[in-house]
Parts: sequence; structure tokens; C-alpha cells
Amino acid sequence: MVSSFTKCLVILHLHLHFHIFFLFFIVPSASINTTEQNNQEATTLLKWKTILHSTHPISPLLSWKPSNPNSSSSSSSPCQWDGITCNKHGNVIDINLKSSSLTGNLQSLDFSSFPHLLGLDLQNNSLHGTIPSFIANLSKLTYLALARNQLHGPVPDSIGLIGKLNVLLLFGNYLSGTIPPSIGNLTKLTYLRLHYNELSGSVPSEIGKLSNLYLLTFFENKLSGSLPVSMNNLTELKRLFVGENNFSGSLPQEICHGGSFEKLTAANNHFVGPIPKSLKNCSKLMRLRLEKNQLVGNISEDFGLYPNLEYIDLSYNEFYGELSWNWRFFGNLTKLSISNTQVSGKIPAELAEAHRIEELDLSSNRLIGSIPKELGNLSSLRVLVLDDNKLSGGIPVEIGMLMNLEKLDLSGTNLSGVVVAQLGNYLKLRELNLSNNRFGGSIPSEIGNLGSLESLDLSHNSLVGEIPPHIGEMLRLERLDFSYNKLSGSIPSTFNRLLSLMYVDLSYNQLEGPIPNTRAFREAPMEAFRNNKNLCGNARGLNSCPSKIRNNVNGNNKRIVLILIIVIPFLGALCIFIVVVKVFFVCSGTVRSEENKLGEEQEENLFTIWSDDGKMAYENIIEATENFDAKHCIGEGATGRVYKAELQTGQVVAVKKLHSSQDSDATNARAFTSEIHALAEIRHRNIVKLHGYCYHAQNSFLVYEFLERGSLGALLRNEIEATQFEWIKRVNVIKGVANALSYLHHDCSPPLIHRDISSKNILLDLEYEAHISDFGTARLLKPDSSNWTTFAGTFGYAAPELAYTMEVNEKCDVYSFGVVTLEVILGSHPGAFISFLSSSSSSLSSSSADHILLKDVVDQHLSPPTDEFAGEVISVMKLAFECLSSSPQSRPTMQQVSKKLSTKNPAPSKPFHSVTVGQLFKI
Repeated sequence: MVSSFTKCLVILHLHLHFHIFFLFFIVPSASINTTEQNNQEATTLLKWKTILHSTHPISPLLSWKPSNPNSSSSSSSPCQWDGITCNKHGNVIDINLKSSSLTGNLQSLDFSSFPHLLGLDLQNNSLHGTIPSFIANLSKLTYLALARNQLHGPVPDSIGLIGKLNVLLLFGNYLSGTIPPSIGNLTKLTYLRLHYNELSGSVPSEIGKLSNLYLLTFFENKLSGSLPVSMNNLTELKRLFVGENNFSGSLPQEICHGGSFEKLTAANNHFVGPIPKSLKNCSKLMRLRLEKNQLVGNISEDFGLYPNLEYIDLSYNEFYGELSWNWRFFGNLTKLSISNTQVSGKIPAELAEAHRIEELDLSSNRLIGSIPKELGNLSSLRVLVLDDNKLSGGIPVEIGMLMNLEKLDLSGTNLSGVVVAQLGNYLKLRELNLSNNRFGGSIPSEIGNLGSLESLDLSHNSLVGEIPPHIGEMLRLERLDFSYNKLSGSIPSTFNRLLSLMYVDLSYNQLEGPIPNTRAFREAPMEAFRNNKNLCGNARGLNSCPSKIRNNVNGNNKRIVLILIIVIPFLGALCIFIVVVKVFFVCSGTVRSEENKLGEEQEENLFTIWSDDGKMAYENIIEATENFDAKHCIGEGATGRVYKAELQTGQVVAVKKLHSSQDSDATNARAFTSEIHALAEIRHRNIVKLHGYCYHAQNSFLVYEFLERGSLGALLRNEIEATQFEWIKRVNVIKGVANALSYLHHDCSPPLIHRDISSKNILLDLEYEAHISDFGTARLLKPDSSNWTTFAGTFGYAAPELAYTMEVNEKCDVYSFGVVTLEVILGSHPGAFISFLSSSSSSLSSSSADHILLKDVVDQHLSPPTDEFAGEVISVMKLAFECLSSSPQSRPTMQQVSKKLSTKNPAPSKPFHSVTVGQLFKI
């Protein structure tokens, strides 16, 4: 027994020694290995940092520092660095440098130093070079995002060795070559996004092995051939995007497994044959785009009921049949486009049961019958396109109920009857095309109510009578075609106000007399006026107007001038007295006129008839803003606050209420009257529209059209909205501002200077159309008189000469335009950048500007522009530099700027990513 006890003590003693040995030797060894691993990871990252560059003001690289500032080899734990995440053992498991304005490559990053890495997110940067094959060393990686960079070359075949990969994002690069078959080894993939590249060849059949795939995108590549039959095995696939390639053959027939498929986009390819049979029972389908292929099938039989469908486009295919779907099962549908097919039958009245439709395009088919009046119930409809069909009858008056309509095209549909006056209700309409029909009667004057209209085409009909003068009120009109009718009389003198007009055609009518003296008429080709009764004027192909007319005009002018000298001062004083008295009584509420109540038609747009019942309008504004409650406030400036007001009619307006401080009464009054004078007459598509105003001791305000996206400055500061503000939209905003300023400076008499062009005073609508606002500091340029004034404007945008002179001229606006232009391209106020340019201007050709890449300067929310957009952006920036010249005389006029921006620019001779700032002064 003693012996046994002694033996147990010996064994216990040995165990204690072993644990002590383990604690002192084995455990420290593991700790040492972890420390060595951390040091290796830190050293690798610091080495990679030496070839990386970032223009981001708060770049995560700023925190990447060694523990000893004097030695790059002695490294601190990377777990404390921005963009780096570690596990509890201190191993790097995630590197996230997304949207960090990085340039550099991946070749210099030793991936073998990160055996525990699970996530690598480097998307939305400017990394170049190829994807190295040794990326396969990241054997535990589950998330790899290299999207929106400038990577080129092939997708490495070795990528198939990263077997645990769940998400692979390589879109938005310049990757070329074929898709490697080894990608089929990534059986855990749920997201594979390869779109917006230059991949070619066919899709490997191995893609069918990705049984867990949820999303697959190939669109905007150069892929060809048929989609492999093996794709029918992708039972978990819910979203497939293969549009904008050169695919041929048929679509995967079993794509909708179990009715759970959601989105299919295969547009702009060469697919043939029937649509997938499985789509008929695909009840969860949300989006279907098959346009511009050679698909065939009977749409009456091959499609099912889709309660979740939001968007369907079957245009430019060989589909036939009738629109006999049960439309009450399409309650979420917002766009229906089946144009340029062989669809026949009538337009079903039941289509109105899909009440959320915003765009309806059934053009270029074989539809017959009349336009159903029930379509007038589609209150959300913005686009209605039925052109090139075999319809009959007239335009139902119920169609006039579509108050949100922006485009109406009924051309070439064989319609007859008259152009109904109800079309004048479309206050948001931008395009109206009724050409190539059999309409008779006269043009209704109500058409002139379409204040937002940009294109009007009534050509090739049988319209008679005179052109209504009210057409001249459509001040945003850019295109007008009344050719091939039977119109008579003279062109209304109100057409002289159509300063936005760029195209006009009045040929083949019976018009006579002088043409308007505007650019569109003066520069129109002779074909625009041929075959009329006796048109004359200053245009090619026309005779000068008879001297009798000119003499009568001159004689009349002398008498008119004499009368005006006597009468105008008296009438001016009388009008001022009447306006002041009326505004006071209307806004104060001391007078109530029962006789002046608005009719139902007038109530639909209160502010076009502001003076008819200002009292009523005033009360509606107070009610809609709850007496200017702060919760309705959407912005504030130096002279007042801006409120959003939804009136009882459903009309939404912006109300600018002036501050009521006694100290600023005089200033506010001047700003108020300046804004009214500036906006009362001018009309331009890129200038905010003034609906009405009220001047009163308690509540003085101006009422404008409401622009949904708010100010340009606010949009640029919003991370989400800035990423959606694409290059084409940005360039169009700049063009819009230039066109508006050109109009103010060169088409208004006398010229109007804004004096406060800044990003906060440029508002955007839903289509990103720019509208200049806030004319409180605007000044008319008076000829033959001094134009000196106190400082007005926003610091950071005002021209430098205003620091030592207060003379107002149009070049002040030109400078401000240059600042705004750079702000749009750079994504933030360019003050530091402008200072840099100024300091380098004396020797730009040899300055540091030659070492700054343009792609590192432009807004990093977007990938650098490519192809034609690259040329646009470069041209825009060059113009901005010219506008920012320190010498006002050296700056171009806004007319010159507008003309240059309207000229298409070729793609740059060298890739955008290699252009430097300094080279902009040499290109």
C-alpha cells in the first residue's frame, strides 16, 4: 500500500513537471508565433503602403505606422490600424480599404502573409495592373471585392483554388480574356459579379457547378456563344444579368426553378428561339428585360401572372399575340414596354388595373381600335407612347386627367377628330408628338398652357386656322414642327419670346407675313419655310419684308415713342400704387371678394392666376406649411427660409419666406423686389420658375416650383446620392447651368447678372436637370451707366476682383461658374485646388501639376470616366480653368462656354488614368 502511494506521488510529480514545462516553454512558444505572425502582417502591409498613394483627406493609410517611427521593420500591431480587423488572437482577418482613393497595384502585396484572412475589400479605388495568380494563397478567403478599379488582364485561373470564396466582385474594371473554367471550383459562391469588363469568349460549362449561386452578372462585356445548358443546374439562382453582350442561341429553359426566380436581364444580344418555359409559372418575377433580341413566342400564352413584377421590356423581338393578360395581377408594375414586335388586337381597357404604371410603350405594333378612355385612370403615368399602330377614333378627353404625364407620343396612329383642349392640362409634359395623323380643326390655345414643354410636333395633319398666340408662352420650347398642315394667317408676334427654340419647321402651310427675329428662325434652313403663302424676313430662302411694312413700323415707332414718353411715367406710378394696395389687402386678409372665387379649372394651378384670388392662395400656403412650422423647412439662406408646401390640389411648391428682422427689412425688401423683377418675365428650362409672391409685414414669401433632388451642393455632400450622380449626369448639369447663364447674359435685354452662382443655388429635379435659383442679389446691367454695387455673393465662389472693385459685370458670374464646374467634377468645393492652380500658374508646364493624375483629383465616389465621357470631363475641366482666369477680360463669355459645351468632344488621345492636371493646359 505504501508502495502504491509512493508510486502515485511519483506520477503526480512527473505530471506537475510536465505542466510546468508546458507553461514555460510550449505556451510562450505559441505566443511568440502569434507575435511573429503579427509582425509579418504589419511589415507586409507597411511595404505595400510604400507603393500606394491616396488623395483621400482621411485616408486609412494615415494610421498605418510602425511602432518605432525611425524603423519601418519594427512594427506595431496592425489591429489598431484603420481598415484592418483582427481576430481574438491578433491575426488579420479582414482588410477593408473600400473607397479610399488608392492608386497602386496588387503585385506588391504578399498574400502569403495573411493565412487567416477572410475578407479583402479594395473596391472603388484606382488600383491598376493585373490580378496576381498568387492571390490563391488566401486559402481561407470568403469575400473578395476588387470592383470599380482599373485592373486589366485576365481573371487568373488560380482563383479557382480559393475554395471557400462566397462572394467574388470583379465588375467595373478592364479585365479581358475568357472566364477561366476553374471558376467552377468555387462551389460555395453565392455572388459572382463580372459585369462592366472586356471579357470575351464563351461562358464555360463549369459555371453549372455553382449550385449555391444567387446572383450572376455578365452584362456589358464582349462575351459570345450560347449560354451553357449546365446553367439549368443553378437551382438557387434568383438573379441573372447577361445583357449587352454578343450571346446567341437560346436562354436556359429551366431558369426559374420552383417559381422563385426574381430578375432576368438579357437585353441587347442575339438570343433566338422561345422564352424559357419555366418563366410562365415564375410567380416571384420582379424584373424581365429581353429587348433587342430575336426571341419568338405568343405573349398571350407564354407568360403567366406576376404579382411582384415591376419592370418588363419585350421590345424589338418577334413576339406576337394579344395583350390579354389579367392585368389586375400586375399591381406592382411600373414599366411596360412591348414595342417593335408583332403584337396585335386592341389595347385592353383592363390595363388601367395595373394602376402603378409610370411608363407604357406599345409603339410600332399592329394594334387596332381606339385608345381606351380608362387609361386616364393611370394617375402615375409619366410616359405614354403608342405611335406607329393602326388605331382609330380620336383622343379621349379622359386622357387629359394624366397630370403627371411628361411624354405623349401618338404619332402615326391614324387618329382623327380634333386636338382636344384637355391636353393643355399636362403641366409637366415635356414632349408632345401628334404628327402623321388625320387631326383636323384648329390648334387649341390651351396647348400654350404647357409651360414645361420642350418639343411640340403637330406635323402631317389637316389642321386649319391661325396659330394661337398663346403658343408663344411656352418659353422652354426647343423644338416646334407644324409642317404639312393647312395653317393660315401670320406667325404670332409672341413667338419672339421663344428664346429656347432651336428647331422650327413651318413648311407646307398657308402662312404669310414676317417671321420672328430670333435665332431659331434666323438660322433655320430654307426648307423650314418653303411652300407657304408669303413669308418674309431675315432667313435663308426668304425675301426681305416689303419696305411698306418697314416704313409703317418706323412711322408707328415714332408716334409710339412720343406716346410712351408721356404715358409711361403716369401709368408706372398708377400701376405701382395699384399693386401695393392690392398686395396689402390681399395678404392682410382685410378684403374678401365672393365674386372672385376660383373655378374648378383654375384651382388646379393656383399660382398661374395668383392675382385672381391672392387671398385664397395666401391661406393655402399658410395651411400647407402650418404657419411656417419648422418641420416643413427644407433649407435656409441669408435672406430667408425655404419650406416645402403640398397644397390641397396636390401641387407641391417651394416657399421662400423672408426673415422678418427689423434690422434687415430694407435688405430683405431689396432682395424680394430683385427676385420678383428678375424672375417675373424670364423663362428658361434651367431657371427655377416663380409661381407667385406675397409682400406683407408679417409674412413675405415667394412661391417656386418644387425641385425634388434639392441643391447641387447637398447632393454632392451626400455619400449615397453622390455615387448615383454619374459622369453623364454631372456634365449635363454643367451644360444646363451654362445655358441658363448664357440666356441671362446674352438673350435678356438688358442683360441680367446673377451675382451668387454657387452649388447651393443650383437645384436639381428628378432627372438631374439643373435650375438656377435665388435671384435676390441679381442686377440688371444698365448700358451707358455705372454698375457699381456693394458686395453680394458667397465667399469661395465670388470673383477675386470683387476684393478691390465692386463693379458688376457678367465675368463675375463666369468665374463663379468655373468654381461650380470644378466642384461638380471634384465632388467638393475646389478652394484648395484653385489655390494650387493659382500658385502654379506662372510655370504650369514644369510645375507639380504635371505630376498629379487627373483620376486622383476627380470625385472618388465614381470610377474614372471612360470612352466618350472621358473626353467630356476633360473638356469641361479645361473650360473651368479658362473661366477661373484672374483677369476678367481673359475669361470667355457664357455664350462661348455654352457653345463649346454643345460641341461633341472626341475621346482623349491617351487613357484618362494617365492624363495629368498640367496636361490639361496643353491638350
